Amino acid sequence: MSAICSGRVVIITGAGGGLGRAYALALGAAGAKVVVNDINTAAADATVAAIRDAGGEAVANDSDITDFADSARAVQEALDAFGDLHAVVNNAGVCRDRMFVSLSEEEWDTVMAVHLKGHFCITRHACSYWRGLAKQGGTPVARIINTSSGAGLQGSVGQSNYSAAKGGIASLTLVQAAELARYGVTANALAPAARTGMTEEVFAERMAVPDTGFDYFDPANVAPLVVWLVSEASSAVSGYVFEAEGDMLSVSDGWRRGPVRRRGDKAWAAEEVGPAVADMLAEATPAQPVYGAG
Repeated sequence: MSAICSGRVVIITGAGGGLGRAYALALGAAGAKVVVNDINTAAADATVAAIRDAGGEAVANDSDITDFADSARAVQEALDAFGDLHAVVNNAGVCRDRMFVSLSEEEWDTVMAVHLKGHFCITRHACSYWRGLAKQGGTPVARIINTSSGAGLQGSVGQSNYSAAKGGIASLTLVQAAELARYGVTANALAPAARTGMTEEVFAERMAVPDTGFDYFDPANVAPLVVWLVSEASSAVSGYVFEAEGDMLSVSDGWRRGPVRRRGDKAWAAEEVGPAVADMLAEATPAQPVYGAG
């Protein structure tokens, strides 16, 4: 059994089931001390029991990741139980799928709260702790692992709220990586595809467990990437979004400036813009199609 994360203390949100549980079990097996966060306390307790039964160390935490004050309990629980904190894996999520023209305010707000604000709250408290250590002369080797999505990277029909939140998480990761390096913190994101409570109904046929052979959509397939990112071995990697599913790993090629036209130190006239845009689009690499668009 690998001990690549021996002694590392990590908080995982939404770790009562699905991908979060797979991460927690793999990190526990790799020597990490795990704070299993989930508002479903029975599910969190079951994940903790599984880690302990396998010889690992874990505690459960039911902090509300959308509540800034309450989320501080997760960080304090890590410090109280294990004396330190080295990583936060922001995994918890929800879906409220609806075509944009039918989307309610509540459906928009719920997804933004759990995903975007949920990525902010616990991580903000963790970063205050790491910055404090650095200012006192310590040398944190800390990790933020966020969860974006293919929907956030290229959009998904019927998921405008989810896509917007996950796209925001990708951008948040870039800023965290740039700002927090001075404190010994790296930030990366995942765009995983696996069989979870959020996907197994929508993609039930595609993600069904095969009768034989490799279980491509088993959440455990994504866990090794998370374990490596939590470890000290990933110190040189920050500011990236990784796609992971089955036996595939990929580094996303994010937004970057494409073809350029200049007018020579004078403003564009409106009637000149169309031909310039046509020229640029003829050279540009098209975006990947939006999921479900055709």
